[in-house]
Amino acid sequence: MAIFEIGRRGRKGDADGPTGDAARASWNTTRSGTAPSVSFAERLTVSFAFAAVLTCGVLAVVLGTVWQSQFSRYARTNMEQLANSTAAELGNRYERDGGWTAGVLSAVATASSVSTDVGMQVINQDGEVIYDDARLNKGGSSLEIESNHMPSADESLVTAPVVTASGEVVGTVRMWAFGSDSLLTHGDAEFLGRSYMALGVAAVVAVALSCVMGYLISRSLGHPIKRIAATAQRIRNGDLSARTNLQGYDEIGQLGATFDDMAANLEKDIKLEHRLTSDVAHELRTPLMAMLSTVEAMQDEVLPADQEHLAIVASETKRLARLVDAMLQLSRMENGSTRFEPEETDVVWLVRSIVESQEQLFADRELKLRFSDETGHRDCHAVMDADMIRQAVVNIMSNALRYTPEGGWVVVSVAQDRSDVMISVSDTGIGIAREDLNRVFSRFWRSDASRERESGGLGVGLALTKEIIDRHHGYVRVDSELGHGTTFTLYIPHTQPEPEKSKEPVAL
Repeated sequence: MAIFEIGRRGRKGDADGPTGDAARASWNTTRSGTAPSVSFAERLTVSFAFAAVLTCGVLAVVLGTVWQSQFSRYARTNMEQLANSTAAELGNRYERDGGWTAGVLSAVATASSVSTDVGMQVINQDGEVIYDDARLNKGGSSLEIESNHMPSADESLVTAPVVTASGEVVGTVRMWAFGSDSLLTHGDAEFLGRSYMALGVAAVVAVALSCVMGYLISRSLGHPIKRIAATAQRIRNGDLSARTNLQGYDEIGQLGATFDDMAANLEKDIKLEHRLTSDVAHELRTPLMAMLSTVEAMQDEVLPADQEHLAIVASETKRLARLVDAMLQLSRMENGSTRFEPEETDVVWLVRSIVESQEQLFADRELKLRFSDETGHRDCHAVMDADMIRQAVVNIMSNALRYTPEGGWVVVSVAQDRSDVMISVSDTGIGIAREDLNRVFSRFWRSDASRERESGGLGVGLALTKEIIDRHHGYVRVDSELGHGTTFTLYIPHTQPEPEKSKEPVAL
């Protein structure tokens, strides 16, 4: 395990260093082969099972209250219908026979024999029980069964008056279910029990299916997540080439694609950082070695300490100073510490003045420099920091000056549309290879062709130009053909957004 600890700083008055942990930090790689105690698949499966159990529990509570009451109401309705039909039959027979005869009571026995679970009593108009099958079993035995007694609670039985055709009430029929306080017969109770049993079986099946579905879904979700996690761990441990290679139009596919894009950019940035370190060392080493070799030669009296050799040292010193100044200026621009003062500017006048100031320099290199006004001689103004834009245009023109052969042309033009002002610098120089176009704005980058030329610049100008145009909320377009020339076009909006509250400038 690798550990990195930043340096400690002692507070004022503390000779032994800091007493707290504010100045300490650590970073370590991850241990390979480790896995969480509970996997994502297990958690998702348990979640599905818990959801199924919770759903079945809610369903059981609902059925236990609603279904039970509805079924009890259904049983009472059936019992009331049986009692009413029996009472109506008894009323008709009573009217026909003229009293409670054995023939009338035989109708009660017929109705009672419909169900062996139903108890029945007939009470005459004097309140006497003239028929009671609670003390007789359905086979005709006189054996008394305690469980068949009529319940005492009114809600456990139903009654129906026996009314003759003339409207006289001659008795009452009572009915109840044997062994039940809710008018449920053995058949009804058995049906209700089987319903609950079926619910239990359904709950078990639902939980089992939920576990299976949870496991399958967790595998389909967990596999790409594991790939992303494993790839992230490989990148964290230094393997910048690791990729998930996930594809798809869903969220996980987009996550994988975004992750791979981020990893590719990270790898590219780190490679550029390594190249930047090498390039900075090279750019600093070249003038330093030239100065060192010249000074040592003069010290050893190999070369005379005359104006010619001192001029070499001065030239390399100036080159080194320009490099450091360019790096400092770029850093300030990136940090936002450079003051940005946009104001309405006549772009045609500004660019024309830049071209006029550079004409002699191009002429000395035997290059033809020309300005082209492509605005149709219309008013062309934009809100910009004129000094920054001047520097950006000069940087591009300097590149054209370096990489355009003698006798070539450089054309600087100004155009505009409704939203942007376009400043273009076109040359007939060596051009830039297609694969190098996306790197021209990197610090210290120069194509191999340009590195072979003694006129090569510092490699910071285009990076600084990009920062300037970004500060103006614009962009830069590069069109080039190797061996035929390059065109850089700066797109600058006519207006700038309202500036945010300025922060404290960073001192560099």
